[in-house]
Amino acid sequence: MSNMQKERRLTGTFRRGPTEPGFPSGNLGIRGNQSLRGQLAILATAFLWSTGGVIIRLIPWHPMLISCFRSLIAALFLLVIRFIAPPPKSKKNKALPFWACAVAFASCMLLYIIANKITNSANVTMLQYSAPVWTALLGWWIIKEKPHWEHWGALALVFIGLILFLRDGLGSSHLLGDALALISGILLALYSVFLRMMKNTNSQDAALMGHVIVAVVGLPFVFLYPPSLQFTPVLAMIIMGTMQAGISTSLYAYGTKRVSAVQSMLIASAEPILNPIWVFIIIGEKPSLQALIGGSLIITAVVSSSLIGKRREEREYKLR
Repeated sequence: MSNMQKERRLTGTFRRGPTEPGFPSGNLGIRGNQSLRGQLAILATAFLWSTGGVIIRLIPWHPMLISCFRSLIAALFLLVIRFIAPPPKSKKNKALPFWACAVAFASCMLLYIIANKITNSANVTMLQYSAPVWTALLGWWIIKEKPHWEHWGALALVFIGLILFLRDGLGSSHLLGDALALISGILLALYSVFLRMMKNTNSQDAALMGHVIVAVVGLPFVFLYPPSLQFTPVLAMIIMGTMQAGISTSLYAYGTKRVSAVQSMLIASAEPILNPIWVFIIIGEKPSLQALIGGSLIITAVVSSSLIGKRREEREYKLR
């Protein structure tokens, strides 16, 4: 028996633990289980996020009003969840990543809703989901999380897929709305990277603070542009605040602590595939052939990257 094997046996590395199908027993199985849960949480987040564009169009309010009430409801919802199920004790949040995460998240939400009001949802979705590209670059620069080759390949497919998926809408868009959507994508990438920096702390506090910031910033607009309290916009507002913002915030914070920053954004790229499905069901718009091809590329990129990354982790563990 080698010295390394003796050391592993003494430190308990060979102890068997909970496993998931397809993962070896022991510590890798535990890590694989956590990774799978993280990926499913982010996929659910993408599903909830995909409803945002349609819901925003159903609310005839000023975008700052929508931002304010959406985040106010989400913040209250998250506080209730926190009270019912207190987060496990963790290390204290460091000031820099905490506030950077909160501000990036707040700014991303504000620009996303404003952009949806001044340009079409297809453009906003495409330009915001340039975020995986920015996540790879910013994650490499800020947290030294160098992407593997499968991530770079997936990023290229995601970018090409998004261009094909929504290319038809770019010609008629408004320049300001497109610019805000692109900046929102960069901020979303920053949010993902800073969340990754907080993986050993209670990162949901930063998301909660982001909603508080948006609610406070939007509060003056309640008096400048009083909302019309009709049934449809109020119901849509409640759905946005609880499900599309509140639950998705918790799921995304949970997921990003269990997968890499790049992987989280790749999985979240399922949103632009789901977005036109909601549009078709509610508004009746059909996706074009280019959109279907682009969506297929994105799905292929996400699934392939996940499988390759999983197998690489298994090989690396066996070689230790």
